[in-house]
Amino acid sequence: MSRDADYPRYVISVVADLAGIHPQTLRAYERVGLVVPARTAGGGRRYSDADLVRVGRIAELTRMGLPHVGIKLVLDLEDELRGLRIALGTSSSSRSSSSSTSASASASTSSPSPSSLFHSRRATTARISRRMTP
Repeated sequence: MSRDADYPRYVISVVADLAGIHPQTLRAYERVGLVVPARTAGGGRRYSDADLVRVGRIAELTRMGLPHVGIKLVLDLEDELRGLRIALGTSSSSRSSSSSTSASASASTSSPSPSSLFHSRRATTARISRRMTP
């Protein structure tokens, strides 16, 4: 069963927990335009799987010491590169040639594959577990 990566399904506390950051940090990311969650009729934030992957990347770049302006630039360039690769019909996962997803599957969509979302979420959960154990 395929899930839409852009469907807003997670509340802010779940995303913050999965990413290993504080909800206020997510709000700060939103204020500077790094992530734009969907809103419910009542104004609550809802994050998609794609947002979750993006927040993980933002957290990774933050840990590397990049300021928000630099992170925005990196994300914009990565998005542009992904779009160009899709337009050219090449694989978007040039970092690992031994990826389990096929090149045609990654080239056919701009959102991450469900298996990469699962592995990303599993890695994030493992990081959270390591932090919580004494």
